[in-house]
Amino acid sequence: MGLDTDIRKRLKKKDILLMTHVVLGYPSVEESFRTIETMVDAGVDLMELQIPFSEPMADGPVIVRANQDALQQGIGVEACLDMAEEAARSFEIPFLIMTYYNIPFCYGVEPFVSDMARRGLRGAIIPDLPPEEGQIYLKAMQTHDLAPILIFSPTTSDVRMRQVSSRAGGFIYCVARRGVTGAATAFSDDLTLYLERCRRACNLPLAVGFGIRNSEDIDFLKGKADIAVIGSQTIRLMEEKGVASVGGYIRGLRVTNPLL
Repeated sequence: MGLDTDIRKRLKKKDILLMTHVVLGYPSVEESFRTIETMVDAGVDLMELQIPFSEPMADGPVIVRANQDALQQGIGVEACLDMAEEAARSFEIPFLIMTYYNIPFCYGVEPFVSDMARRGLRGAIIPDLPPEEGQIYLKAMQTHDLAPILIFSPTTSDVRMRQVSSRAGGFIYCVARRGVTGAATAFSDDLTLYLERCRRACNLPLAVGFGIRNSEDIDFLKGKADIAVIGSQTIRLMEEKGVASVGGYIRGLRVTNPLL
């Protein structure tokens, strides 16, 4: 089953799906896997597993710090893929790799994609690889039936959106605003209009990330997008209150105006 088909099947039971983000190896290998377990138990529908990189250009300070800490502890690509495989084999939700192109380029694009498929992963998000420069990667993803998740932003033109969507698979990641992850996003008419443009430009499900923090944000996205992406906020919470607190937070995202 293709990832987009899987997502649409899940959407028959829920009005919007939740996707979370884990930096593999942060704050430790054991704790990052415990975070994955906690998120799955809390009802997450998809998860992106980030292979740390020294210059994560699309990420804000919270995720950058997590990347740097994991690298300082010595986490490597092979260990990350091992952990991703364990997650994919253990839990019945789609898992994606998120990283930067230097990682598969140095590993070898075809071997990297082949390893993702062999380990049970469903696709990848590589935000610094323009599709025009990713022919080898995109061909390998197609060969191994993996979804190359590509990105729209508010500054992407309608023509460019159609070009990008023709090369994408699984879903489109719609960046909610300019800038990097972690900062606040204005959930406004401008965002609604932008998502309407995204919807007209492609037939794939739409995921929205950057700045989603609470159930009100997710309620705003219902009917406008198919997947809400939670990233920096769960890392902040884990750092402040521990892994166990992440489960309650995620469950609360399904509740309108939860008591604080």
